[in-house]
Amino acid sequence: MSKLTAAITGVGYYTPPDILSNADLEKMVETNHEWIVSRTGIEERRILKGEGKATSFMGAEAVEQLLEKTGTDPLEVDLIICGTVTADMIFPDTANQIAYKTGCKNAFGFDINAACSGFLFSINTGAQFIETGKYKKVIIVGADMMSSIVDYEDRATCILFGDAAGAVMLEPNEEGLGIQDSVLRADGVGVQYLNMKAGGSLIPASHESVDAKLHFAYQEGRTVFKYAVKGMVSATQDLLTQNEMKPNQVDWIIPHQANLRILESVAHMMDFPIEKVLINIAKYGNTTSATIPLCMGENEKKFKKGDNVVLTAFGGGFTWGSTLLKWAYDPK
Repeated sequence: MSKLTAAITGVGYYTPPDILSNADLEKMVETNHEWIVSRTGIEERRILKGEGKATSFMGAEAVEQLLEKTGTDPLEVDLIICGTVTADMIFPDTANQIAYKTGCKNAFGFDINAACSGFLFSINTGAQFIETGKYKKVIIVGADMMSSIVDYEDRATCILFGDAAGAVMLEPNEEGLGIQDSVLRADGVGVQYLNMKAGGSLIPASHESVDAKLHFAYQEGRTVFKYAVKGMVSATQDLLTQNEMKPNQVDWIIPHQANLRILESVAHMMDFPIEKVLINIAKYGNTTSATIPLCMGENEKKFKKGDNVVLTAFGGGFTWGSTLLKWAYDPK
């Protein structure tokens, strides 16, 4: 019997209709369009609005699209894993809310919090359930409502983030397609440079923590930039070395969309032509766990069966890594 691999068989995504442009931000904080674009490459981002709407709403929208595109009965889904740092609530898991909203009544689910590496860690976790033969249909969601934890009086962070969700279906493959290998890393040294200090057991919510704005995302930009470039490059180099591949054998790179300058630096240091690096940060900003599946979904028609695709990400904690997969289907 051929070895089972976990292959992506479909992609769905959702972006909210409301746009927050750089011009809008100029009215909110001391910044301007040219400054934002020159430092981040971001021109606009999407913001989820509406009473009662949160991360699970976007995740469910992405999953609904995925189920329709793949012709999947919700009752056939075995497992849903959601990468997110903006869960609807501390508990229950957002994945369970997504399963409920999409009618996936036979699926169990859980969340993975790995910051911007959330989708990467989640897809590798889900792959294990496929490779063991335990499950046949596993959905991986990357979804974040970053507008819920961004301080729109802080010009250093409010320009970066947006809201979105993406989802992929993982199914067994015996043709040697799908996920081939991964290099995943984590280092707690990053906690001081990229975090949200309050809301957990260390600093529970209080009037004092709210007044001190400790419930917003914080990052030390320059330090994170250096770690991000180094982490994504080293993980990708290790991944290619393990699989005896050269950069010119990679057809597409789908990186986490954190900052255009980071993406350009990674491409340059890895000797990847920039046209092979899929980028959509200008339209959406950093949507954290959603960036990779969102970018994958927007570019789905470019991929051909057998293409070598590298996913790479870096997130708070720090967390980082790269995954090599062989695309499993021709454009639909």
